[in-house]
Amino acid sequence: MTGARRAEAKPRAIPLADWRTSRRVRTLIVQVVAYITVTAGAIVLMIPFAWMLSSSLKAPDRIFVEPPEWIPKPIMWRNYIDAWNALPFNRFLLNTLFVTVLGMGGGILSSALVAYGFARFRFPGRDFLFIVLLSTMMLPYVVTLIPTFIIWRNLRLINTYDPLVLGALFGGGPFFIFLIRQFMFTIPMEIEEAARIDGANTLQTFTQIILPLIRPALLAVGIFSFQGHWNDFLAPLIYLNDLPKYTMTLGMFFFLGGPNEPPKWHWLMAMSTVIAIPILTIFFLAQRYFIEGLTLTGLKA
Repeated sequence: MTGARRAEAKPRAIPLADWRTSRRVRTLIVQVVAYITVTAGAIVLMIPFAWMLSSSLKAPDRIFVEPPEWIPKPIMWRNYIDAWNALPFNRFLLNTLFVTVLGMGGGILSSALVAYGFARFRFPGRDFLFIVLLSTMMLPYVVTLIPTFIIWRNLRLINTYDPLVLGALFGGGPFFIFLIRQFMFTIPMEIEEAARIDGANTLQTFTQIILPLIRPALLAVGIFSFQGHWNDFLAPLIYLNDLPKYTMTLGMFFFLGGPNEPPKWHWLMAMSTVIAIPILTIFFLAQRYFIEGLTLTGLKA
């Protein structure tokens, strides 16, 4: 009897098929919860953009009504035309494109050059200099704002585009250098050694071998740089004085009104939507390379 009771009390082994099924169910539940969470987060993040788009199509007296109206009645497409013609936004657009393209191109090239030096060349103090470079990322932009302004003023470059562009031509920024440097570590040294055996010098190796291989990282840097220059408001506000030299973000400042003039929120939202469209378009077209450039930077150090 005792042996029979012990045999009955012994737990039964779970069949392998049932165990695999339960594991699939748990995995499916985790995935469903993750997708629901991500979808809910995306909806929350899209609410400000949806409100901006909705307000850009409303009459001025319908923007702050209670309860809020998500679908404008009537739809005021005229807001975009009136906002664009209220100020010389054609000129502002050309100024913004000039600053953005020049700053983005210079930032990509200079960041790649500096990153190549840190990734491939060995010289005394290399690691220390790189640590110093990374430490500058901890400094807020406003900390160096006044000294930088004094330097540009002493160089007589205030009210020019030089302060908005020249900084990108000398390194591009510590984050961009770090991003490209880490991506270069994923490229085997044997590729460069084979190029040198074939007679390629350092410049040819960099331009013909390295640059094509780090295209995802360059594209990620380009998107970050484009967004930074395109949306920049503080630097143009500080360094530009003449209206014909203003960028689009600075031109939108006039829609906030003044002491005796109410804000034109419908025009401000319309121009904000116009400014956001190029950034969203570029990201959606290049998101595969953008994500690849960010994920591969941490594979090797």
